[in-house]
Amino acid sequence: MHMTQANGIALHWREDGDPHGQPVVFANSLGTDLRLWDALLDRLPQSGFRYIRYDKRGHGLSDCPPPPYAIRDLSGDVGALIDTLGLGPVIFVGLSIGGMIGQDLAATRPDLVRALVLSNTAAKMGTPEMWRQRIEAITQEGVGALAPAILDRWFAPRFRNTPEAGAWQHMLARTPKAGYLGCCAAIAEADLTTQTATLTLPSLAIVGDHDGASPPETVAATAALISGTPCHVIADTGHLPCAEDPAAYAAILTPFLEENAR
Repeated sequence: MHMTQANGIALHWREDGDPHGQPVVFANSLGTDLRLWDALLDRLPQSGFRYIRYDKRGHGLSDCPPPPYAIRDLSGDVGALIDTLGLGPVIFVGLSIGGMIGQDLAATRPDLVRALVLSNTAAKMGTPEMWRQRIEAITQEGVGALAPAILDRWFAPRFRNTPEAGAWQHMLARTPKAGYLGCCAAIAEADLTTQTATLTLPSLAIVGDHDGASPPETVAATAALISGTPCHVIADTGHLPCAEDPAAYAAILTPFLEENAR
C-alpha cells in the first residue's frame, strides 16, 4: 500500500509488473477503486511494463475533499502523482471518468502522456440535467439506493446475473458519498470535445457492446476526434469490460502497450 501527497491531497496507489519498465497508469471509473483492474493485470505482459493504479480523489483509500470537483482537479491529481513518482511520459489507460481524466491530462500536460487508451468513455458523457438528477437522488437516498440500477447499466446480462456482480455492487455502495457527488459534478460540467480534437498522440478506444453508460457509438465518436484512433468493441460486455472479459480486453490492450513502449 502506498500513499503519496499530490496536488494537495493524499492519493492511494499500487505498483505491479516490472519496476524498471515503461510506466502504464490506470484510472478507474466513477464508483470503483483501483481493484477494477485486478483481473486484467495478470493477463498483461509482466516484463517491460510498470503498472501503476491509483484511487482518484473521493474513492477507495484516497482523500475525499468536499465536493464539487472538476475534471481539471482530477487530472491535476494524477499529473502531480506522475510528477512526484517520476513516471512520465506514461501510457495512460482511463475508463469512464478515468478516460475523461486522461483526455484532459493529455491536452494540458502533453509531456506526461506518451499514449492514451480511452475505455468506455467520451469527450462528453450524458447531459448536465441527467447528472443533476443523479446528484439530487444520491444526496437524498445515498449511493447504495441507486446501486442496483447503476449495475444494470454497467454490466451485460451474462455478468449481471452472476454472484460476482454482487462484489461490484458492494464496492459502489461503499464509495464515499462526497466523493461520488464530487465526481458526478465533474462529469456534468465537462465537455472536452474541442481540446480532445487537438490531440495527436497514439490512441486506442475500447468499449463493451452492452455499455449503458457510454454506448459504442458515443465512444466511437470520441475516438474519431483523434486521427487514426481505432475503436474496438468487446462482445457481451458492458461498461467495465476489463472486469467482465479481461482476456478479451488484454488481447486488445497488449499490442498497443508494446507498440508504444519507450
